[in-house]
Amino acid sequence: MPMLRDLVRKVAAKNAGPFQVTVDVFCGSAEAYARVAPALSDRAVADLFGIAPQVLRRFDIPDLHVVKFSMPRPVVQGSRRDRDMHGAQFATLLEELLI
Repeated sequence: MPMLRDLVRKVAAKNAGPFQVTVDVFCGSAEAYARVAPALSDRAVADLFGIAPQVLRRFDIPDLHVVKFSMPRPVVQGSRRDRDMHGAQFATLLEELLI
């Protein structure tokens, strides 16, 4: 079973404000998107990040071969408990998801 990073061009995460983070899965081709998008379950992504599935927002963008996820940050950006100001670690976790 391959990891997500073995099937796509890039996985990137970024701030979406102090309360949200967004993770983009750039598939790179229609073929990769057709394989990854249906295999990338919302439940698996929510479980990976330790959030309830109903707070995970998913955006499928087939014309760009992209799957985008937005979710609440575990702590407010810049707060004393924030260990990842830019949300970059979310991409690394998702890259290692088995597809």
